[in-house]
Amino acid sequence: MKIQQISIFLENAAGRLAEVTRVLKDGGVNLRAIMIADTADFGILRIIVDNPDKALSLLKKAEFTTKTTEVLAVSISDRVGSLAGVLALFEKNTINIEYLYAALDKAGETAVVIFKVEDIEKGLAVVKDNGLTIAESF
Repeated sequence: MKIQQISIFLENAAGRLAEVTRVLKDGGVNLRAIMIADTADFGILRIIVDNPDKALSLLKKAEFTTKTTEVLAVSISDRVGSLAGVLALFEKNTINIEYLYAALDKAGETAVVIFKVEDIEKGLAVVKDNGLTIAESF
């Protein structure tokens, strides 16, 4: 299943990341995965949350610039070689991965890897056709 990722554009300034997490906390939104990429002047914070609609509303009210993107969330075993197997499958099926990041699932027995792929429908089909577990929420 495709899930919504929220990207938040932040200037590189002390306290901006804390402000985002405070807005979400005060609104009762739980972070499930988080990743930040930065340049000298700004950063892009990418998050997966338990309630994307609420998070977007809160962030927009706090005047953050946001964008949503559909991504794949694939559950894999938390053991050596699990990610390599998924990546080999994507390579075999010419699925271009634009970026990825991961989070441990609740019990720590599995990891959830968030994939931003060039062709999300093709990526989703490959994942389903090969019996991989899609995380609908985590």
